[in-house]
Amino acid sequence: MLSFFKKKKIIPHIKLSGVIGNVGKFKQGIDFSGQEEIISKAFALKKAPCVAITINSPGGSPVQSHLIYNFIRQQAKKNKKKVIVFAEDVAASGGYLIACAGDEIYANSSSIIGSIGVIYSSFGFTELIKKIGVERRVHTAGKNKSTLDPFQEEKKEDIERLKNIQLDLHKDFIEVVEKSRGSKLKKTELELFSGEFWSGRKAKDLGLIDEVGDANQILREKYGEDVVIKKFEKSKSWLSKKLSSSNDRVDQLVNILDEKSVWQRYGL
Repeated sequence: MLSFFKKKKIIPHIKLSGVIGNVGKFKQGIDFSGQEEIISKAFALKKAPCVAITINSPGGSPVQSHLIYNFIRQQAKKNKKKVIVFAEDVAASGGYLIACAGDEIYANSSSIIGSIGVIYSSFGFTELIKKIGVERRVHTAGKNKSTLDPFQEEKKEDIERLKNIQLDLHKDFIEVVEKSRGSKLKKTELELFSGEFWSGRKAKDLGLIDEVGDANQILREKYGEDVVIKKFEKSKSWLSKKLSSSNDRVDQLVNILDEKSVWQRYGL
């Protein structure tokens, strides 16, 4: 009986779901500190021929996306394991950056893939505070400390400074995609890196993913029908569950609306 189980292939399967970064006090987003231990444990499974990762994220923090991507690649190299990534509803922006940690990327034909770009959004309240008779008073040490203050008129130099930062971040993102996908990319730089996103089927044509398929299907095709898929997921602590059901209703509502606005960028 023991020898029977020893012959079975076990594939560790990590699931990363949510907005990337700090999404609120008690929300379950994706960040490096919350996923580091789970990723390490999955790659430590000695006889596993690969590590499978499912990603379902509209993006978020560029820094957290890079940290997770780099750690997955480090663990793959250290443990000599192949990484197979599966996109669910969305692998866009930082979600796609993390997906690029895969040696192979799969998605559903209706998944949303891409959005290789950088975004900053805000509001301007200058006319509103004039209308209600509010005077804005800001005192800084450092002339650029109040850059992009939503209660003041936009300044050309502030916008240029922001654009330069965005171009640096975009360049980093493009380098990750080109390193990961290499000669698989099939269209021009302008089309692929414009911030546009596509269906899983179109993403395959563009070379952003390898094939259409889901985790259970692909892993069984590759490693046999009797393969054991072992899930590695971040569990919500008892304290987090307790606190999230207590007094912070307004805070929770703001977090939910903020997260929902990120998801809805992709029509979900």
